Amino acid sequence: MTSVLDDVILAGATRVPSPEKFQITPVRNDAGLSAYHRLRHDVFVTEQGLFADTDRDDYDDDPRTVVLLACRTGGPDDGEVLGGVRLHPMTGDGLSATDLGWWRGSRLAVGQDCRLVHGIGAALIRAACAEAESLGALRFDAAVQARHETLFRRLGWMPRERLDLHGTPHVIVDWPVDRFRRLAAATKAALGPLLGDLVARDAWRGDDGAPVPGTDVIAATDAILPSMVERDPEWAGWCSVLVNVNDLYAMGAAPVGLLDALGARDASFARRVLRGLTDAARAWGVPVLGGHTQLGVPAALSVTALGRTDRPVAGGGAGPGQRLRVTADLGGGWRPGYTGSQWDSSTRRTPAELRALADVVPPLAPTAAKDVSMSGLVGTVGMLAEASGCRAILDVADIPAPAGATRADWLTCFPGFAIVSAEEGTRQAAPGPGRPGGPAALPGFLTSAVCGELVPGEGVALRWPDGVITEAVSTVTGLGSTAVPAAAAPAGARTAAARATPSAYNASAAEERTKR
Repeated sequence: MTSVLDDVILAGATRVPSPEKFQITPVRNDAGLSAYHRLRHDVFVTEQGLFADTDRDDYDDDPRTVVLLACRTGGPDDGEVLGGVRLHPMTGDGLSATDLGWWRGSRLAVGQDCRLVHGIGAALIRAACAEAESLGALRFDAAVQARHETLFRRLGWMPRERLDLHGTPHVIVDWPVDRFRRLAAATKAALGPLLGDLVARDAWRGDDGAPVPGTDVIAATDAILPSMVERDPEWAGWCSVLVNVNDLYAMGAAPVGLLDALGARDASFARRVLRGLTDAARAWGVPVLGGHTQLGVPAALSVTALGRTDRPVAGGGAGPGQRLRVTADLGGGWRPGYTGSQWDSSTRRTPAELRALADVVPPLAPTAAKDVSMSGLVGTVGMLAEASGCRAILDVADIPAPAGATRADWLTCFPGFAIVSAEEGTRQAAPGPGRPGGPAALPGFLTSAVCGELVPGEGVALRWPDGVITEAVSTVTGLGSTAVPAAAAPAGARTAAARATPSAYNASAAEERTKR
């Protein structure tokens, strides 16, 4: 792979009458690709003299590279290539390479007679941004000639680094991909303003479940999206158990029973939902203790799960200097009809494998833990960091991910089973087979890896293989940190606070909630 980064040419001062309308589309055939290569040669080699013989490089031969063309529409010159730009991954080589979501725009060229007055260059830049995000880009950058920095700033790009390429001043600019911010805004951002006065600021604020005062019982509850219940009732019933059991597992609790509340248009539809719920309850070995069913109403489903532990793990017990770990089941695949949003690892597991997931969190001995849910992996890390009063930095290349998912989809989807946890930096490895005298091994079908760290600050950032750090999301829920910020307590105190018995936790706050 060559060391050439990028060159953007939007030069020239010729003003001509506007051409016919143009359309930007991906290159469709070899003729269009050849026309783009000729235009690049005219601009970069002949006109600008930035290359001696050719501007072609290894990215042109990468089958993942995408070329967008601006072509004239209408008139005798219909289809004429007026400009073009290419996009390509910056990690790996070839279709079998791992795409981490780092893409670059390069070789943007516009015909000499079509510059400045027609907006073709700006249109190609905007189209490249949209195409990159549709391809799953989590980072999209370009190296542009410094004299065009103003144009890119005007289009929303942010300069990062200045350098000299081919004897010409350049600046590396970043497009602010907001995939994680959009997801957080849609799923979690309203929680702080909505629940600030309802949820006490105790050690369990914003957690997956809540300890019942004076007992060792943990209660968790989740509702399934009505649209999902209507669209796939059996799957909705299955997931209503899955998400609640995962909440208990994340807190180190063993499930003891379920309560369901179901609304359905008729008995036939209700039966389909309950079939999925019953199958899941049997698979996980958790009895349905009771519930409520209402017919003749729009679809609605929520389930409450009860579990037990005398040492619950909080989602906000971590502190700066600790490491972040992801433990996930990478088996399975996308649920039909939910590609990119719901990863199904559970329906292919045996009951014994599903029940073994109850033993994941205790051996990890985390200072904080949360299961990944509708806000995705990055959003869930953000909630853990927010509750702990910290900033999280994730190493993109180290996050466990299945081969069948793009990194962007995996970091924003519901993954079936995935736990994000924090641990002291002195820990060497996750528990596993063949460790005499050590904690019990994690189930063999899980993948567990340290993939980040907690530092002072707020939000979540992504660290890339070249060392660059990009911002993913700032505040996720707005609920703030827990009552005992991890940063203000020594490690031992943080661990103790995270695992305090329910009888010792903020009973007065719970009583106040009960009164309200």
